Amino acid sequence: MTRAMFMILVVEDDEVLGGVLATLLEASGYRCERAATGERAIIEARSHRPDLVLVDLGLPDRDGTQVIRAIRAFSPVPIVVLSARTLEAEKIRALDAGADDYVMKPFSSPELLARVRAALRRNVRSDGALPVLQLGTVSIDLAKRTATGADGPLHLTPLEYRVLECLARNVGMIVTQKDLITQAWGPERAADSRGLRSYIKMLRQKLEPDPGRPRYLVTEAGVGYRLCV
Repeated sequence: MTRAMFMILVVEDDEVLGGVLATLLEASGYRCERAATGERAIIEARSHRPDLVLVDLGLPDRDGTQVIRAIRAFSPVPIVVLSARTLEAEKIRALDAGADDYVMKPFSSPELLARVRAALRRNVRSDGALPVLQLGTVSIDLAKRTATGADGPLHLTPLEYRVLECLARNVGMIVTQKDLITQAWGPERAADSRGLRSYIKMLRQKLEPDPGRPRYLVTEAGVGYRLCV
C-alpha cells in the first residue's frame, strides 16, 4: 500500500500548527483531513474512516482523552497523541484511553513521521489477523474489542486488549516482557515489568477458570508470557 492511499486525520486547534502538520504529512505522500475541536474530530473519524489519527490533548471543547475514548468505541484506527503535557500520569491516561503512541511537543519532523510509519505498519500487519479467542467459556473478539463469559459481557480495558492482541499475534509462542510492554505501552515504559505483571494478573482474574493456576496466560519465568488456546 502506497502512502498516498493512507489518510490521516489531524486533530489540532492551533491553526498554524495544524497547517504545519498537514503540510508535513502531505509532503511525505499522505492525504490529510483536519479538525479543530473534539466534536468535529469524532464526526470526521466516523465519516472519513482515516487510517491514523493525530490528536492534541488540549482541545477547546473537550479533553483529548475523551476524543480518544469516543473514537476507540467504534474504530480500531491507530491514534497518536501530540501533546505538550509532560506529566507521566497524563501519558498513562491517554494510553489507557486507547492511544497507541504519545509524542511530546516540541517534536522533530523525522521523529513524528517515523512514529506515523510505525503505527501504520502495525495496523497493516494486524488487519484481518486479529482472531476471536475462545478461552474456555470466555469469547474475545479482538477486532471489535468485546468479550463475553458464561455470565455475560466482560469489561476489559484498552490496555488489557492491547496486551491480549500482542499475545494473540504470536499465539503459542513466547512474547518477551520488553516486547509486550513496548507494543502495549510504548518504548518509554520498556522497563515497567511491574506494571505488566499487574495487567497480566487482572487479565487472569477475568479470563482464567483458576487465576492461581493459569491455563491460557502462561508465564515463562524470567522471559515473558505465552498465550495458549
